[in-house]
Amino acid sequence: MTFFAPAASPVSVDERHARIRVLAEALKAQGLSAMLLGPTNSLRYYTGLDWHPSERLTGALVHSDGRVQYVCPRFELNKIAGVTGNAYAVAGEILTWEEEESPFALVAGAVDAGGRLAVDDQVATFVWLGMARAMGAERLADGAPLIVAQRSVKSATEIALLIRAKAITLEVQRRTRRWLKEGVLTSQVKQFIDAEHRKLGGEGGSWFCLVSFGDDTCLPHGGEGDRALKVDDVVLIDTGTLVDGYHSDITRTYVFGQASEEFRRVWEHEKQAQALAFDAARIGAECQSVDAAARDYLTAQGYGPDYSLPGLPHRTGHGIGLDIHEAPNLVRGDATPLRAGMCFSNEPMLVIPDKFGVRLEDHFYMSETGPVWFTEPSHSLDDPFGENV
Repeated sequence: MTFFAPAASPVSVDERHARIRVLAEALKAQGLSAMLLGPTNSLRYYTGLDWHPSERLTGALVHSDGRVQYVCPRFELNKIAGVTGNAYAVAGEILTWEEEESPFALVAGAVDAGGRLAVDDQVATFVWLGMARAMGAERLADGAPLIVAQRSVKSATEIALLIRAKAITLEVQRRTRRWLKEGVLTSQVKQFIDAEHRKLGGEGGSWFCLVSFGDDTCLPHGGEGDRALKVDDVVLIDTGTLVDGYHSDITRTYVFGQASEEFRRVWEHEKQAQALAFDAARIGAECQSVDAAARDYLTAQGYGPDYSLPGLPHRTGHGIGLDIHEAPNLVRGDATPLRAGMCFSNEPMLVIPDKFGVRLEDHFYMSETGPVWFTEPSHSLDDPFGENV
């Protein structure tokens, strides 16, 4: 079977400038002087700078007038200047601090006198505490509402990157099923998946790869051992890759051999729950209504109730983009209205304790008229990738 992954262009610097303009207007509307972005994916989202977290503060200030200032240790100046000078990153003044100096005082001095500072919600606690000491906690605000409001609605460029990433992972899942053999270890399957992701243009898959055999599939995040595959084992593989920082995350569950009648029944219930969740995703509906559609169906089949087992032990889905798990989520209590551009996983897992678990995970995005699958859901238990259709 020939595989083709749709092409996708990186996020342009013009798109990042547009994001910053939207953020600046939101800051102004909230009476905030600036947003401090730490070494998180929000820093990458707005500026294009992809920086590793450490015990030192590196980040950016986005001001309400649209200015961008980077903050970094003095010894990182040349590296930051090089990265932010490329064609896909936003240029800006670079503020530096020496090792004996306080980066928090440096940031505080760059904020308007008496102004309030929003802080990226994903920064380490030491950043918030340091800024509170430097400015006073009363001048700090949670930046999450502003960031989530923007990042949760993907552009056409972002959706194209997600489409490419997910197409690659679905093909890797298909190849993995065909490659499996009796006695193979979960660690060997992970190595195979990583190599196949790289062959197809993804940024590897070893950073996120869950492979479970047999009753380890009862555990939503898998067992701890390096288990060997046996004939008639249930196989659950949950994996993904990155394309320009955007995530895929796809799960398939099937049997290496002959499935029991009980497993077949549960698998069909899982597939139907996933389909009902998809159908419930409508523009303007609350995120929690999608979870309710899957959970109510499963309760009617005798599972649960709620998060009780046998049943669905976790939310039906999560947002996805630059982070593999992003707000909002398809979960009870999340009343966020669904909007065009929002992207979610759809994975209402069923766990039968001490026997097996079944998770079918695909993702969808919201178009103006409703949900659209990124990847085609499992065709059937015996032909999960529709190869015999």
